[in-house]
Amino acid sequence: MPEIIVTDSENEQRLDVFLASQLELSRSQIQKLIKAGEVTLSGESVRPNARLETGSVIFYPEDEMLVPVKSSPAPMLDVLFQDDSVLVINKPAGLIVHQATPHDTDPTVVDALLELHPEISDIGEDPTRPGIVHRLDKDVSGVMVIAKTQEAFGELKKQFQNRTVEKEYIALVYGSLPEDHGIIDLKIARSKARGRMVARPESQEGKESKTEYTVIERLPSTTHVRVRIHTGRTHQIRVHFHALGHPLVGDKLYKMRKMKFKPIELDRIFLHARRLGITLPGGERKIFETPLPSELQTLLRKLHS
Repeated sequence: MPEIIVTDSENEQRLDVFLASQLELSRSQIQKLIKAGEVTLSGESVRPNARLETGSVIFYPEDEMLVPVKSSPAPMLDVLFQDDSVLVINKPAGLIVHQATPHDTDPTVVDALLELHPEISDIGEDPTRPGIVHRLDKDVSGVMVIAKTQEAFGELKKQFQNRTVEKEYIALVYGSLPEDHGIIDLKIARSKARGRMVARPESQEGKESKTEYTVIERLPSTTHVRVRIHTGRTHQIRVHFHALGHPLVGDKLYKMRKMKFKPIELDRIFLHARRLGITLPGGERKIFETPLPSELQTLLRKLHS
């Protein structure tokens, strides 16, 4: 296992910052390795923000030197709002929030976040997800809030846990929904056989999940809907509409094996987090909104023609 001996010039530097300057890995990749115990300081497992001392020895896995750098630079964040406590962004589809493994090379929201605000690298409970209190799936766009302080992280996390955050999405589903307004109240659990989330009735095991929808318009083979989620389960909207037999347009994971409608070509999921309502740490209630992305607007116009 390769080692680096800390010199006087490196004394008091942060471990993750120093390694990012020495290895061909992103800072978030390095933080992931440190948390997993694959990087040690003088034989001890430490946190990414550990301070170096002259003479101490950093050990790191040799094969990690072969991990390629990010496939492209960290993207610029579309910032909707920020103050000293929070940052609100409009996440584009195709951008993952954080790395799943240290070997991932695609840029992430976290990469862009650390480029913009490196000082928040210690915020939160997981060094690979600094400031992240909720997520949007990779192929979903829309409003996300990120904590810039530990106090804000705690307060935002509590709001999500207590379900006081207002979350509204715009979606396009296949087929014609049976009602103009409805509530999907099915439990959600991970299927060991299918390797994805599934919806289950009240009588079976799973986490309570509640999705409310209102039809915006009905098109020949699809229904355009406004969706509010009252719980925040993994893939909740996608799973619930799939369970109704009305999967989301563009969803390659939750799709019907047999469907009477011709699949619509779309390189993302037609799901956009349009509105997010939170209470800022100072007590002010704020609502953040983003318009439907151009590629989704274009598809709607095409379906109207």
